[in-house]
Amino acid sequence: MKTLRELYRIGTGPSSSHTMAPRNAALRFVERYPEATSFRVVLYGSLAATGKGHLTDVAIHQAIPKRPVDIVWCPDEELPLHTNGMHFEAFDSDENCMGTLEEYSIGGGVLLSDHEETEDAYPEKNIEEILVLCEQEGIAFWEYVLRREGEGIVGFLSGVWEAMQAAIQSGIENQGVLPGNAKLPRKAHSLYRKSRGLISGLKEDALLSSYAYAVSEENASGHQIVTAPTCGASGVLPAILYFLKNKLEIPDQDVLRAIATAGLFGNTVKSNASISGAYVGCQGEVGAACAMAAAAAAQLIGCSPRQIEYAAEMGLEHHLGLTCDPVLGLVQIPCIERNVHAALRAIDCAHLAALSDGVHAISFDDAVSVVLETDEAMAADFKETSSGGLAKIYRKRYCSEL
Repeated sequence: MKTLRELYRIGTGPSSSHTMAPRNAALRFVERYPEATSFRVVLYGSLAATGKGHLTDVAIHQAIPKRPVDIVWCPDEELPLHTNGMHFEAFDSDENCMGTLEEYSIGGGVLLSDHEETEDAYPEKNIEEILVLCEQEGIAFWEYVLRREGEGIVGFLSGVWEAMQAAIQSGIENQGVLPGNAKLPRKAHSLYRKSRGLISGLKEDALLSSYAYAVSEENASGHQIVTAPTCGASGVLPAILYFLKNKLEIPDQDVLRAIATAGLFGNTVKSNASISGAYVGCQGEVGAACAMAAAAAAQLIGCSPRQIEYAAEMGLEHHLGLTCDPVLGLVQIPCIERNVHAALRAIDCAHLAALSDGVHAISFDDAVSVVLETDEAMAADFKETSSGGLAKIYRKRYCSEL
């Protein structure tokens, strides 16, 4: 598995696969051909199907300013290695092709070329192997991360936590309507204010929900967030961490350790299945995010490694089969609300695991394998194409009015 530096990426929304990765690919291509006078970019599969709503074209134009860029959309075609394929061409002043590049966005802002070139930081290939080692050595998950990554990872995780907190605080303050034709009003500010007049469990649910809304709405607005493990699922883990830090008065050092543990579970989904909604549906995004948040929450409330693994397994298991059908190609409906539900579910998973002895029939690694099995049975309409499910219903009902 790769370093957590590849999993947690600080960047701008609304989509790690459709915005962050294409922007990076375009920047690198321009660097190869600085003398080119024009460019052509062909987008395939899911990138083409929902790219306009995800601002893929905007990201590419930002990466290649002041020169003509012809963007061609091919939603019904795919390159061989992934549905999120891109083909770049550079031209001189006589319209001669100077060079080409084929690249793939494989989820979480990662380009396939980067993934192939980056060495593994973790020799263990799944959570069970990590668990066995931790039990043999008497160490926690976060200690295992430090052992494999080195002490330098702490500073990196500190930057991740600062960015997560900034997104929550900004999202709670911001009001108005989110960009895009859905005209969706922000809810984080209102929900946070309402929480002040509530009591007991309802107050806590409102606070946790407001934090998840805050980050997800910042992402939908193209503002800075942290992929955890993706932009579309970026609200779940920060909400859990911020909520528990304030409720339990947890020091930042323990929060950083929880982020490290959460990263192991996100990394396992990423390495052994996928965190790309265009590849496996939203089970690989919000499902993975819920597992990460459940693991972090379980650690913060004092669970053992086996209980932490159980919490993460529940978080992923109960999102299996979740489709990715963004309305109007925007990372808003149902994406934002799903982040909120996943955060609430993550807390429940941690509590249930804490009440158990950590022994259960289905392991986290089993659930990860089912992500891929479910992917094989899932129609392409439900993999970030906006051609099926909720997106299809919304289009039939409202698009004539837009």
